[in-house]
Amino acid sequence: MASSANNSSVGKWEVVRKGKKQSGVAKSQPDKKSGGGGRKALSESNLLRVDAYPAVKMSETIFESFEKMGKKLNKEQVPPPAEVQQKKPNAGKQNKKSPSNSSSKPSHYKSLEEAVKALDVMDLKQQLEKSQALFPENPSVWVKDLAGYLNSKLIAPDTDPTLSSYAHDYPYCLAGKELRSIVKNILGKSTDTLKDFFDHCIFTMLRELDKQAGEPLHGYRMCIQAVMMNKPKVATLNLSEHLELLRSHQNRPAKCLSIMWALGQAGFYDLSQGVRVWLGIMLPVLGVKTLSAYAIAYLERLLTLHANLTKGFGVMGPKEFFPLLDFAYMPKNALSASLQEQLRRLYPRLKVLAFGAKPESTLHTYFPSFLSRATPNCPDAMKRELLNSLTECLSVDAQSLGVWRQLYTKHLTQSSLLLNHLLSSWTTLSPKLRNNLQETIQSFRVTNEEIRATASSEDIQDCNAVCNSLQMKIRCQGFPWSRLLMALLVFAAGFIAHDLRSHTFAGSTTALYLERTGVTAVSQQAWRKVSYYSQQGISWLAESTPYYYSLAVEALGPLLDTALEKLKVTAVFVAQKSSEFILLVQENTPLLIEWINANTPESVFQFLEFVKELMLFVHQSFILPTLQYFITAMQHGWQSLQDSCNGEVSLHCMQNHVMAFTNSTWIYLQDTTTALRSWAQELLSRA
Repeated sequence: MASSANNSSVGKWEVVRKGKKQSGVAKSQPDKKSGGGGRKALSESNLLRVDAYPAVKMSETIFESFEKMGKKLNKEQVPPPAEVQQKKPNAGKQNKKSPSNSSSKPSHYKSLEEAVKALDVMDLKQQLEKSQALFPENPSVWVKDLAGYLNSKLIAPDTDPTLSSYAHDYPYCLAGKELRSIVKNILGKSTDTLKDFFDHCIFTMLRELDKQAGEPLHGYRMCIQAVMMNKPKVATLNLSEHLELLRSHQNRPAKCLSIMWALGQAGFYDLSQGVRVWLGIMLPVLGVKTLSAYAIAYLERLLTLHANLTKGFGVMGPKEFFPLLDFAYMPKNALSASLQEQLRRLYPRLKVLAFGAKPESTLHTYFPSFLSRATPNCPDAMKRELLNSLTECLSVDAQSLGVWRQLYTKHLTQSSLLLNHLLSSWTTLSPKLRNNLQETIQSFRVTNEEIRATASSEDIQDCNAVCNSLQMKIRCQGFPWSRLLMALLVFAAGFIAHDLRSHTFAGSTTALYLERTGVTAVSQQAWRKVSYYSQQGISWLAESTPYYYSLAVEALGPLLDTALEKLKVTAVFVAQKSSEFILLVQENTPLLIEWINANTPESVFQFLEFVKELMLFVHQSFILPTLQYFITAMQHGWQSLQDSCNGEVSLHCMQNHVMAFTNSTWIYLQDTTTALRSWAQELLSRA
């Protein structure tokens, strides 16, 4: 029997017990002496071992310690001991019912929609009222009870920690009006504790993710979204601490994504807070393979949701912008090709956010970093973006030119690239930038002469050649005669229109002047003759056109067909030759320009510099004093105009002055014309 008992015990778990416990067990089971007396089944023995040792208690979080402190402070609100003593006789009944209550488990639903529909809102309301009655001065208990109740009731599958396949406000969008009202009411009463409650939800979610069979997190997600809807700034109060928390769980992607999701909810209700969260939390981990996809997807959803970017101005600066530029355009970085292409599509909107509401006063701070990256070896796409951005800085912010002059000697190669880009896109540059470049180009030429002995000769030659070409472009700008003629025509038309508006045409000064000079009589006679002969010609054409048309068709039809065919052949031949000539000109024009620059004597440039200095002297000695005199005269004139209008320049006063000026001008012209006519008649009479 012993051998058989030993053999039967092979492969089974055996519980080893110490003296008194073993004897106690033996006394309680006297009928099981044979057949392996001290042995248990596998599941039974395991259960005994679990009961033998107390459960491992997790370390308390800061929120649990705060809750205990709150309970200690609120002992006065705990029901009196009398009630406990009254309930003691029923304790046995409750203990008898406890096994059935402990065995009941919350219902599991196939989807979160079903769980929300099955939620008993009245029961939630009663639980929250009970919590407020027990702890009237501790709102943190109310909101924690709210989160715990929702999370315990909303038992549905929860597989994606980022909920990327749902709407941005999922799962809170499933809540009905009554549930939303209850949540909003509780959060409104707990405004001072929302920050701690937000952190409590995040830490509780992380603890549940530590468990192998943890509860779904839908209730905590709903509470987080409700808090962000009311106060999105809560998410950005401790970004540095949340970043440390994220990095401490970097080897657990589910936890990291849950933290990023929770903080990112702020951006869907406030763009500026969303940009802060992305720059403070998601940009530092953009190179992490498991987190990069969600970071860029969140950024795309954020910028798509907020079409108006003005609310996000002032958050991003050069320190945050240029890492994004490198991620978007630098090859072989931590991002995959598809993520890099996705980020490159978002780059223009990020650029708008970075430049802000007043780019004319901020772009010069971006210029140095743009210039240092614009090397000949950088990728073509990045080089185009950098050169376009540098041109935008020079066009919009005039201070960028001063920054460029300071950085010129340290970045000769980059400056040569930028100068060549400005030369190639000269026709598309704004007139303001063309005028501002003149002083900068001259400064570069002087600097090139000074550093010729110390810097690289190749870079200096390239910069000198481009500077000379740009100076020639600047000098070729002619006087705007067309604009002057247009201004004169507009002034004359306005003068005549005002005269005709003030009087009828017959009584206007224009009509009287035309009548005195004889223009009216001549024009009327010419109009009568034109009308008579036009009627004669129309009648003749009506009679003769059919006859002569038939003759012309018979005589010229074959000739016209032949001429049309030859004209087509000629047009094709001319087009071919013209394309060849244009191609030849395009190929040889740069060579011709280079030859002219190379063979033009230096004395010509010196003469041009002398002329320029002479013009500058004339400008400073004569033109500027004259302009100052005109400005002073205009100020005196404006003061006189204000005095004539009794201190206030109004539209009625200006109309009176314009009419008086117009009348006096026409009277002066009439008197002058009369004097010239009488002088001419006197000369003719003497002759």
